[in-house]
Amino acid sequence: MIKSYVTGFARIGEQRELKRALEAYWSGKADEASLQKCAKELRVRHWKYQKDAGIDVISSNDFSFYDLVLDTIFTLGCVPPRFVGLSGLEQYFALARGSKNAVAMEMTKWFNTNYHYIVPELSRESKFSLNADKIIAEYTEAKTEAGIKTKINLIGPITFLALAKTTDGSDALEHLSRVCEVYAELLERISGLDDEILVQFDEPIFVTDRAESLLKNIVPVYSRLSRVSSSLKLIVATYFEHANEACKELVKSGVYGVALDFVYGEKNRDVLEVLAGSNLVLFAGVIDGRNIWKSDIDKKLALVNEIAAKIGKDRLFVGTSCSLLHVPYTLKYENKLSSEVKSWLSFGVEKLDEVAIVTALANKTELTSAQKATYEDNKTSAAARLNSPLIHDNAVQSRVASLDKFERSTPYAERIKLQKEALKYPELPTTTIGSFPQTAELRAVRNAYKKGLIDTAAYEADIKKYIDECIVFQEECGLDVLVHGEPERNDMVEYFGEQLKGYAFSENGWVQSYGSRCVKPPLLYGDVSRPEPMTVKWISYAQSKTDKIVKGMLTGPVTILNWSFVRDDLPRAQIAKQLALCIYDEIDDLQKAGIKIVQVDEAAFKEGYPLRRENIPAYEKFAVDCFKLSVSSAQPQTQIHTHMCYSEFNDIIKTIEAMDADVISIETARSGNELLKIFKQAGYKQEVGPGVYDIHSPRVPSVDELVAQIKALLEVLPKSQLWINPDCGLKTRKWDEVRPSLKNMTQAVRIIRGE
Repeated sequence: MIKSYVTGFARIGEQRELKRALEAYWSGKADEASLQKCAKELRVRHWKYQKDAGIDVISSNDFSFYDLVLDTIFTLGCVPPRFVGLSGLEQYFALARGSKNAVAMEMTKWFNTNYHYIVPELSRESKFSLNADKIIAEYTEAKTEAGIKTKINLIGPITFLALAKTTDGSDALEHLSRVCEVYAELLERISGLDDEILVQFDEPIFVTDRAESLLKNIVPVYSRLSRVSSSLKLIVATYFEHANEACKELVKSGVYGVALDFVYGEKNRDVLEVLAGSNLVLFAGVIDGRNIWKSDIDKKLALVNEIAAKIGKDRLFVGTSCSLLHVPYTLKYENKLSSEVKSWLSFGVEKLDEVAIVTALANKTELTSAQKATYEDNKTSAAARLNSPLIHDNAVQSRVASLDKFERSTPYAERIKLQKEALKYPELPTTTIGSFPQTAELRAVRNAYKKGLIDTAAYEADIKKYIDECIVFQEECGLDVLVHGEPERNDMVEYFGEQLKGYAFSENGWVQSYGSRCVKPPLLYGDVSRPEPMTVKWISYAQSKTDKIVKGMLTGPVTILNWSFVRDDLPRAQIAKQLALCIYDEIDDLQKAGIKIVQVDEAAFKEGYPLRRENIPAYEKFAVDCFKLSVSSAQPQTQIHTHMCYSEFNDIIKTIEAMDADVISIETARSGNELLKIFKQAGYKQEVGPGVYDIHSPRVPSVDELVAQIKALLEVLPKSQLWINPDCGLKTRKWDEVRPSLKNMTQAVRIIRGE
């Protein structure tokens, strides 16, 4: 019989309970006992949801207070030396958020998702020692509190080291044998918990182009770990792409099974013959763990039957393509969505039912009455979505088909001269990335307006008051190019989606980005158009309050695409062109209103990159083309900025250059200016705003720190090419952190200018 499994589950809670508990703890409003109580309640609830849905294999150790890679750093005992004076949760959170005396560890995107992980930081001198307390405690908790013998999830040793950075130029993989022995010790501890335990090693690095260089490590590592105990059944899990090369090695390693993604890694079909000739069990990820559209159950059943015909039902588990932390928790609280759109959706809890139904149908077992109703509804809604007039807009499709202008007509070398003459900004111009703190009062105003508790006049008065205060502060601070602070915006993508045709919005569709930071991606279900200007009113108001330049702030088409849940019935390149035309029109309206600088953020540009080299050219072409299309309405003297955060640029610097933005701001505060050196090595001509301090940490950088940081920047690029700014938007910070940080930043610039 085929059995069901889930790769991993969300941990924020169905109403973001973990977020609130974490922030209460960080602010001192709650103690550790309260935080731990909330965490336990969530874990038990999540296990029971999966059990009640009929899932056979459920995970433990997929819960984290911040990030599973960070948890692995603690499990392996390789905390960087600057945090050694701390202990417990204080030390744990200091790694992620920084402390008074130590900067936070680097954070970056988890493969091609919007989830962030803490980058392991190693050197030749790194030591490793086991701390298995969390893993053992959660396994025991699941067994005693929920009556479930769980699959224990671990980040695999090869992925852990492949994602690590070193502070001394050494190769993190030099530690593989030592790390492998700590994992072996961990497995020895786990083996005593039960007579038989499944252990899932997440090795998503195997689906990337790096797999080729890592193949030689697979058999030595996993044959060693497989020998630890006969009571353990080891599963190597991959997702987001195919892992064919790794599978051919894993069949020689002695592991119990492999988990493969058959949604985003269709080429995994090519390795079925290899698996069939081995004794490995296949965990087939057929239900999409990254998007929110209902599965076509009949199509999924056909796929499972195809796989079973080659593997055999007794060696097959059916489940999710990846962890369900990448989708919203449940549709249970969605009471305002259009009933038609809602009928097309499936969030995390609903995907559990899809897994169970597909498994039952493949086994030809009787569905429960609830499952029968869900199955019938699935077939009805799939047909309705295919033909819905909500999805198709002939005017939008016609405009995309008739496009004949894709880039600005004046080259950068000519534009920048016109811009410097018109804008008259000084050397080392200072600015921010866009947003200012989203205070509780501000969120309350927006919420009250959305619920109809205050009228438009009262709402706009509060928004104007916030903008006024932002402008006054920035002028007092001495910033050169100002922003309006974005008080009217809930999220940099959702705000625009709310004003575009073809989008829908959930009330509670939150997805964890990192720690307590959650985002609520809009649902792009149909052809997209802009009925009216989206930002002109508030940017123009801000500009009217100052003689200094105020930047227009927009989100770019590729980021809107990558940070939305996107319809799956059209090529993404075509959808991106529709979005680009919306931004094109907005820039035209902004410059007609007198706005001289427009920032088009592409924070998620790198995030959308395919994990396999062969697929990159097609992505780069449509991503670059769509950015250039979106800004092609700008006059030569209108300066276009863009922003990218937490990305590795080494391999895409020429692509960034091809985007042809006048100024790019990037994150360098956590990466020690390594990113900036790439711009120098590539001979990048445009202007650059490297982040001089980390906004994801609550610590306030001193003037001396910032002077040193700016001097370090000047060793890489000339002052004529540099802008000075924080490394990202300030919406998640508090005013008592933002005010001194920006004042210190502008003071540091004045010192450098004086020198």
